[in-house]
Amino acid sequence: MTDTAEVKSSNMETYSVLSPEETERMTGDIVAALKTVFDPEIPADIYELGLIYKVDIKDDRGVDVLMTLTTPNCPAAGELPQMVENAVASVPGVGVVNVNLVWEPAWSPDRMSDEARLVLNMW
Repeated sequence: MTDTAEVKSSNMETYSVLSPEETERMTGDIVAALKTVFDPEIPADIYELGLIYKVDIKDDRGVDVLMTLTTPNCPAAGELPQMVENAVASVPGVGVVNVNLVWEPAWSPDRMSDEARLVLNMW
């Protein structure tokens, strides 16, 4: 018996109940909301610091966020994920928000944008 069920990801199509325009609008609004969240000890927002690893907008408008902190010992560890959840939930059209704190890959200053480097004078 031969196996003919081989599937190649390059041949797969993705489908979303959200229009591309709505997905684009939500993505822009979510990024803007994330840029309002600052680590209390660092004068740069968490998005430009590179603390946000992934934002997944689901068909039901729920949003999953993978984020990290600059260090596991970060004093803001208890409050930053809740701040991120609140910011993303404030975006019109967003459903349930789940924020997951991850430590792999570990954050490094290489993840910072040029804007964050400028603010922190880290050239």
